[in-house]
This record gives sequence, C-alpha cells and structure tokens, in this order.
Amino acid sequence: MPPKRQRNGPWSTTTHILQPNAAGVDIGATEIYIAVPPDRDSQPVRSFRTFTAELKAAAEWLKQCRIETVAMESTGVYWVPFFQILEAAGFEVFLVNARHVKNVPGRKSDVADCQWLQYLHSVGLLRASFRPEQAVCAVRSILRHRDSLVQIVTIHVQHMQKALDQMNLQLHHVISDITGVSGMAIIEAILNGERDPMLLSQMCDKRVKASRQTIAAALVGDYRREHLFTLRQSLHAYRQCQDLIAACDREIEQQLAAFDSKVDPRATPLPKPKDRHKPRRNQMKFDLRSEMYRIYGVDLTAVPGIDALTAHVLFAEIGPDLSRFSTVAAFVSWLGLCPDNRISGGKLLSVRTRLVKSRVAKALRMAAQSLHRSQSYLGSYYRRMRTRLGTPKAITAAAHKLARVIYHLLATRQAYEESVFVRCEALHQQRLENRIRRQARALGFTLVRPST
Repeated sequence: MPPKRQRNGPWSTTTHILQPNAAGVDIGATEIYIAVPPDRDSQPVRSFRTFTAELKAAAEWLKQCRIETVAMESTGVYWVPFFQILEAAGFEVFLVNARHVKNVPGRKSDVADCQWLQYLHSVGLLRASFRPEQAVCAVRSILRHRDSLVQIVTIHVQHMQKALDQMNLQLHHVISDITGVSGMAIIEAILNGERDPMLLSQMCDKRVKASRQTIAAALVGDYRREHLFTLRQSLHAYRQCQDLIAACDREIEQQLAAFDSKVDPRATPLPKPKDRHKPRRNQMKFDLRSEMYRIYGVDLTAVPGIDALTAHVLFAEIGPDLSRFSTVAAFVSWLGLCPDNRISGGKLLSVRTRLVKSRVAKALRMAAQSLHRSQSYLGSYYRRMRTRLGTPKAITAAAHKLARVIYHLLATRQAYEESVFVRCEALHQQRLENRIRRQARALGFTLVRPST
C-alpha cells in the first residue's frame, strides 16, 4: 500500500554511506512504514499493515531491494512480531532506542521517521540495543509474566484485608501474614460459617506471638453478607493466581533444563549457603539456586545480598554469560549504575547516573539495600557510603560494587572469596586512623597506641 506522501531526504547525497544496504522501519500499532535507499525501488517508501501476511510480504520486498540490515525503534511491544520475522528471514536487525533517533522538530511524520532511521543507519550512527538469544528471551517473557501475577496477588491480599476491615475483624493487625497457615485457616472457617471468636483463635499456630485472648477480641466483628461475598471472591482469586504462579514455575524449570551445564553439580557439589534467611514469599517452587549454579558455573548466591531470584533476574535479562559486554565498565554503564559525566565549557555540570529502566539494576539495588545489616565487607562498604552520601546514593554505589563482583565471577568462573577484600578493608582502616590522628593533632592531643 503506497503511503500518502513521500519525501526523499536531501541528506543522503552529501554524506558518506557506510551501510549501503540499510533500511529504516517506523513501527505502529496498525501500520508500518519502511524506507529503502532511493536507487533500490521506484517507490522507496512503502507502508504495510501489521497483519502477519503483510509483514512477511514486507520482508520479501526488502529482499528484492537487496537489503541486509534493518533499523527500527523499540515502540512498546509492536516491534516484536516484525523483528522476529526479519530475524528468521536472515536480516541483521537493529533495535534502537527512540531517544537516540529523534527527528528535527516540526517535521514529524511516519514517512519522515522511517527515512530518518534509514539515513542514520546507512551512515553508521545507530547502535543496536542489547537483546539476548531467543531461548533466554523465552524465559524472560515467562518471568515478567510471573512478576505481574505476583503483583496481582498483592492486590487480592489487599482486597481481603479491606473486607476484614469493613467487618471490623482486626485479624491482619494481630497476625503478621493473613496468607499464612493460621490466617488462611481462620478465613476459611469464617467463610464456612464459624463465628465463635475463641474457637477461631484456637486455629492459630502456637508460634503466633499474640495471645489467644487478643486474637479472639480481634475476631469480634460485624459479619455482613456483602463483605463476606467480597472476602470469598478475593480468596478465590488469590488462590487462582497462586496456581498460575506455580504453573509458571514449572514452565521456567522445564526451559532452564534445556540450557547447557557449565559445571557438573555431582562432581562439584553446590556449597551450602552461608546465611540462612527466611525464604521469600514469592520464591519459586523448585531448586532455583542449583539451576543457576549449573548454568552459570559459579554460585552467585555466595555474594552477600544476592539470592537465587536476583541471580535468575540477571539470567533472564542478559543470559548465561556477559560476553556481549567487552569490559566491566561497559556492563555497569549499560545498567546505569555509574556516573554520567556531563561536561560543557570545560566544567563538570553533572555526575548523576542515567535514567535507565533495567530490571537487573533494580534487582541489584534491592540486593544492595539488604546489606544494611550484613557483617561482610560489602555490608561495611554500604554502611560507610550511607554515612558519607546518604541512603539513595549509597544504594547505587553498593549496587555498582555488586555488578562489578558479579561480572568478575562470571568472566573468570572463580568462586566468591571474601578474603580478596581484606586489603581494601585494611586500607580503609589505615585512612580512618590517619584522619583521627590529624583531628587529634589539630586539638592539641597525641594519640598513643596501647601496648599489648
């Protein structure tokens, strides 16, 4: 289908072309526009609808025009079908950041956009966004869907708490988790018609800290039909989502089994975890830590702050290795965890980190925040940065440190060893001692080390 208007960019005749067989695609929800070099077709800009048959016809037209590489913007999820069709057809596809290809203001149209993309790609000014291999993308899709289900579960729990509040049942104020064994037993009994507070309080586990009298007092309420109906539906939706999450766990486990092993767990067994913490509520229903150890070839959970779910987020977003990143600096820059120096006129204007929406960076920040009580070197580093910089910047600094540690472990496949930080800790203690001595001299005192 021909576009309504075509306009050949005058820039194409004055710039040295580095990619002569390049095309540009402007992605839309119902229509896409494709631009090829003007000498490849009498109609160098064409539009296609987003039906599968027309997307395949667009790929055939690009082959007829002798196109080898295609650039497109990452617009929502609309780019995914055409990207996969082009990749299967043998094209080199560049998925580029929309912020990097902004057109000249005042000249915004679908035709101009695809021509601008084609021009920038032909002169080599575009960089492809990172996208892992297809097998990793499959795991990533299920993990992101699972994360959405976990958020929906939270909403259903809030609905149950709201229904209890409306009946003035203060169960969630005397029990820390109403979705635990005690809470679910009491809610089930309420929905089955039990109203005796003392009998309901006896259903609590003996480990509940609140007394049975307190729990019984919290369960005296106004049982109304409409609120019981809401509570029943919320409980049903909560359990249904839990079943869906369990199905996601089974699918993820099956897909992880297809990845090659970098270590034999039978020959080199996984070491026992040093820190035993309470399992996370959204933890997967299979031995995820062993799977990550088998695929990575190194136990990332030995790093303080890193658990199996954090390691799995790293795997699902990047893959089993970090070979696509040439250096550790490139890796932390991609994560947006390093300073983004902005210099103008010889002056440093800003060192703030870039605004990057990365699930890996978010997971590392959460891991860094969990170091506030860790007795390891990384925990000491986080607390020291928090004292100097404040909590937000300390979290970013510790996440940066974790990213560098993970990159080193995956690049060398060496086990994490805390002793490598002994020298760093000794240097920090020496700097601390020197600063205290300078302060003492400034106040007229002399520090003397006690004899042992």
